[in-house]
Amino acid sequence: MPLHRLTDIVMGVPNVARTAQYYAEFGLTPTVAPPDTATTAAHHGFATVDGGEQLRVVHSPRRRLVELGIGVDDSDDLDRVVSALAALDIPMDRTPGSVTAVDPGTEVLVRVGIAPRYSQTPGAAVACNGPGTTPRLQERAPGILRQEPVRPRKLGHVVLGSTDQEASQRFFQQGIGFKISDTVPGLASFMRCSTDHHNVLVQQAPVPFLHHTSWQVDDVDEIGRGATAMLEADPGRHTWGLGRHFIGSNFFWYLKDPAGNFSEYYSDIDCIVDDALWKPGVWEGAKSLYAWGPPPPPSFLAPEDLAGLMTGAHSPGAQ
Repeated sequence: MPLHRLTDIVMGVPNVARTAQYYAEFGLTPTVAPPDTATTAAHHGFATVDGGEQLRVVHSPRRRLVELGIGVDDSDDLDRVVSALAALDIPMDRTPGSVTAVDPGTEVLVRVGIAPRYSQTPGAAVACNGPGTTPRLQERAPGILRQEPVRPRKLGHVVLGSTDQEASQRFFQQGIGFKISDTVPGLASFMRCSTDHHNVLVQQAPVPFLHHTSWQVDDVDEIGRGATAMLEADPGRHTWGLGRHFIGSNFFWYLKDPAGNFSEYYSDIDCIVDDALWKPGVWEGAKSLYAWGPPPPPSFLAPEDLAGLMTGAHSPGAQ
């Protein structure tokens, strides 16, 4: 497809330093801006193993996703986006290397830019013993022997609240070029700009907000190790997990950052290479949320600070 990945995000929070420290502990690698640039003191940058700098944390009166970057191969892809946005009467800015436009429903500045594709080396293969098959003999499972900190491989997806879910879906699908993978009628659409099942999920909400960001790790052991380390430092970070989603099929564990955003470790998501071989589903009820695991807490479905976001109050921990 002309789009090929999420490149980066800019996250706005009231409490920049505390939130930045959280993502360093989460396993993202802090990046340093050149000392002669104006951005040095204005943001905290973080890189994944395979994606380079994929997160910037900046100040905002309320927590929100400020900017979302999407990668394309060349200027012909940018021309297509310009034409599609123009057909929807959506204002945009075009430079030689990018196109930017704001989705009114989520209030996110979406930047489509020329960027290299991912080049990911496979993680260590895990041989699992089971009924009638024992490929691992005379050795312990590799997952229990790992000691190095968990490092997310890439930014996988973001979930956004939109005050007009249908308009936001139209913006991303018809304007930017995302494909629909699955939908929950009247509530949410799972959309992809890569071979991953979804890279953007837009859900109906009373106010635009960032629900969560999702970060790929090698396997379910890395999910468990990463979450365990985060909870040993602060048990209050736990939100939901361990479990396996139904839509997307991925293993998950959700934690909460100091600004109130959820962050997800995930692995083993559905991969869609041939659009003709994937049939988007229409799902309802709890089945759309998870196949197994603990039930989602009410605070995951309706974040505790949602009323404050609606009235313009600061997010938690803004001091």
